[in-house]
Amino acid sequence: MKPNTCSYTREGLILVLGGTGKTGRRVASRLEALGREVRIGSRSGVPAFDWNHEAGWSTCLEGVDAVYINYAPDLAIDGATDSIARFVDKARELGVRQLVLLSGRGESEAQACERIVQESGLDWTVVRAGWFNQNFSEGAFNDMVQAGVITLPAGSVREPFIDVDDIADVIAAALTEPGHTGEVYEVTGPRLMRLADVAADLSSATGRDIRYEAIPHEAFVGAVKESGAPDDVVWLMDYLFSTVLDGRNAYITNGVERALKRPARDFRDYAEEAAATGVWEERS
Repeated sequence: MKPNTCSYTREGLILVLGGTGKTGRRVASRLEALGREVRIGSRSGVPAFDWNHEAGWSTCLEGVDAVYINYAPDLAIDGATDSIARFVDKARELGVRQLVLLSGRGESEAQACERIVQESGLDWTVVRAGWFNQNFSEGAFNDMVQAGVITLPAGSVREPFIDVDDIADVIAAALTEPGHTGEVYEVTGPRLMRLADVAADLSSATGRDIRYEAIPHEAFVGAVKESGAPDDVVWLMDYLFSTVLDGRNAYITNGVERALKRPARDFRDYAEEAAATGVWEERS
């Protein structure tokens, strides 16, 4: 069900879930720069928000007009659909008028969550994204880049890596500008890349030799498990590399351009900017 689009600018309180994470903190900073009132939804926030503590949701939603929904660790996790359904019900009950959901490309579980938002009766926008550029500088793969070897079970599959800053720009626009209600923005970068291409761009940006080494899926999942990662993270890595990164998303979309009227940022530009911060300098 697609709500009626409307041409107005919202001014109410915006709740940003995951407000200290990769997308959330960027969305919050953009909203604050626009002079919008923002409430950070996180376990360390005041009031605190925790997907596993439903009793606290009402306090976080009190007085809120719009919500950026970012479910951690991923909408594919068992129980996510139920959590999203209960949260959307609570938001509607407490007078929230708009929802913007960060969803996942090629994930049937994520699309089930999208339908809950779309059928809520509230104004909605869905931003559907895949693998982030920033996974290589702010996430699990940063240590691999620093070590000079990206060891992942991706073979030669191509992926249009998306910049988190582009995602945040789309979400902030959807929350503050008219014309985005009822839209599904599937966002990608402008180029299909193998991990060998990623390594080449990172080598160029850092002036170091960084290479990609494909490893067996079972060995990767075993290493994640041995690292002490929580069971849900181990499951998620297994799921993402065995399903989502299987070539199903090896195509480019125009979601960023449709939402922002500009091209998506290229991985090479991201790599050069990140390298300039020293994030990938070799550790002594």
